[in-house]
Amino acid sequence: MRITVLTVPGCPNAAPAAERVRAVLAGREAQLDLVEVHDLAQAAECGMTGSPTILVDGVDPFASEGVEPSMSCRLYRGADGTVSGVPGEAALCQALTGPRLAASDCCETYGLDAVGRAGRGRRAPGERGLRAVHQAVLRHFAATGGPPDPAALEPLAAEAGRTAGEILQELAGEDFLTLDGHGRIHAAYPFSAAPTRHRVKISAGAEVWSMCAIDALGIPAMLGRDVVISSTDPVTGEPVTLTTAGEATVWRPASAVVFIGQRPGGGPAATACCDALNFFTSDHNAGAWAREHPEVPGHVISQQRAAQIAAQTFAGLLDA
Repeated sequence: MRITVLTVPGCPNAAPAAERVRAVLAGREAQLDLVEVHDLAQAAECGMTGSPTILVDGVDPFASEGVEPSMSCRLYRGADGTVSGVPGEAALCQALTGPRLAASDCCETYGLDAVGRAGRGRRAPGERGLRAVHQAVLRHFAATGGPPDPAALEPLAAEAGRTAGEILQELAGEDFLTLDGHGRIHAAYPFSAAPTRHRVKISAGAEVWSMCAIDALGIPAMLGRDVVISSTDPVTGEPVTLTTAGEATVWRPASAVVFIGQRPGGGPAATACCDALNFFTSDHNAGAWAREHPEVPGHVISQQRAAQIAAQTFAGLLDA
């Protein structure tokens, strides 16, 4: 399949259109071409009826009868009547893959569920001592680089009339953290007690391991501190480094992206998706990894989208 995104130079919806195409493709084989159209004659030749126009094997699946070639902005109307400069995911999904793949299959699978507990978020409930103990665990990781001993949590658990072991088991059952066979904390998203691909140096804090790329990006959002994230591309082993300074983040290389995937079958994030949420030095390498791992549905997201997901998932975890 060949997909062509036609745009005028400087079109603000060019990049969002291409990103949405990649998201819906979710790593499936396709050639994606981004073509700038410079005059009306070229628009007529290419079949552009506004910027952006998306062609699938040379055909515009969103074409309306009688619409003329155009260099103007193109708007797409969703099923709910809203208008946007790019097609909705459900409509684009059907255009690229056909009606056999419903919107819920290609759109809902690849969203925040991969990192956000099926939409329930990562903030523990305030009752039964859950949030107090969970936040104590997160703060200990941030300050020391590792988890607290369960015994150190007993006074806090006692305030809720429970033992630390009881609360930790409940937190693990709800996938706020994971425990080893001895009841010790193995991970508390975004932190890992064991080495991973992602190392994070916290300003005025510790060096920690994070469970995945999104978790690494979630640490500055959760703590309100600058960090330096050091990771590697799973395909080439090349370094990927992110340095935050306030709301700005410098990605090296500048072409770096994030692949977000989730293994079918459910289960805790630690086993279902953490190893499938990685930084890559380029779209090309992320696509290569996806083709080598067809058992892991997912898609490439931009730097901005990765930061948004991380903030949505982890900001506010330490609020009262």
